[in-house]
Amino acid sequence: MKKIGVLTSGGDAPGMNAAIRAVVRKGIYHGMEVYGIYNGYQGLMEGKIEKMELGSVGGIIQRGGTTLFSARSEAFKTEEGQARAIEQLNKFGIEGLIVIGGDGSFQGAAKLTAKGFPCIGVPGTIDNDIPGTDFTIGFDTALNTIIEAVDKIRDTATSHERTYVIEVMGRDAGDLALWAGLANGAESVIIPEKDEQFEDVLERLKRGSARGKKHSIIILAEGVGSAIDYGKRIEESTDFETRVTVLGHIQRGGRPTGFDRVLASRLAGKAVDLLREGEAGKMVGIQNNQLVHHDIIDVLKKPHKLDMSLYQLMSELSI
Repeated sequence: MKKIGVLTSGGDAPGMNAAIRAVVRKGIYHGMEVYGIYNGYQGLMEGKIEKMELGSVGGIIQRGGTTLFSARSEAFKTEEGQARAIEQLNKFGIEGLIVIGGDGSFQGAAKLTAKGFPCIGVPGTIDNDIPGTDFTIGFDTALNTIIEAVDKIRDTATSHERTYVIEVMGRDAGDLALWAGLANGAESVIIPEKDEQFEDVLERLKRGSARGKKHSIIILAEGVGSAIDYGKRIEESTDFETRVTVLGHIQRGGRPTGFDRVLASRLAGKAVDLLREGEAGKMVGIQNNQLVHHDIIDVLKKPHKLDMSLYQLMSELSI
């Protein structure tokens, strides 16, 4: 394989640029031509494709977001859209494609592979909701952004003796909320994977107040519902002064952590190796600190599983 392409799709995640850099430089190291595809699958259909050089990815490893940009595309989901995409790939002589993104991006990669065009998926999403890998690119950076924000919120919560409900991202997965809750010493974490009874949360708040605790932190995953509504329920059910913070898209930006930069470089480098070895329709991942790969179709069929032992530990520590 002499010519490969790389694109980023779906929501951006810190570390995507490190992955792009690794694809380009490892490809060139092995004598390949590497083409960057701008604006995801939409840009692929429109032929927004450019040959990358070593200098094309200079100075981007520390930058958040994606220099190839990203876009969601309904047109690509159609047979006509996929045919247009393959036509553009063939036009540039590209023989294999590396897709950096989440499950929606991998569905596109699976479609192209099924039509005879080899693709390799690299998991990049702050949600950490992709089966087959312990961590996805961007999760660690987003987690540390949340930790820093909650640390600051705790300062004012302590000063004013308030309860704070903090809504974090994660879509339908509770990884960010759970890891942040454990790292921040939250009193309660509300996640989709655990049916936490509202009465139990109130009881924990009252128990803390009875022993002299002046403030509380509750972290709520967006997949459960609205932190604003949850905060109102607490105030209506207790005499605790409650405030709400929705962290929003601040969690998706920022300089990637060292962990995310290294993870992105390792996963992207493995993706190039798989294309060189003639593999197609695979997703790279990391399990027990070892690089692995799985069939994308198998990954898409499996449900995301949260490590509930962390939830149990958090519950034991927040008594």
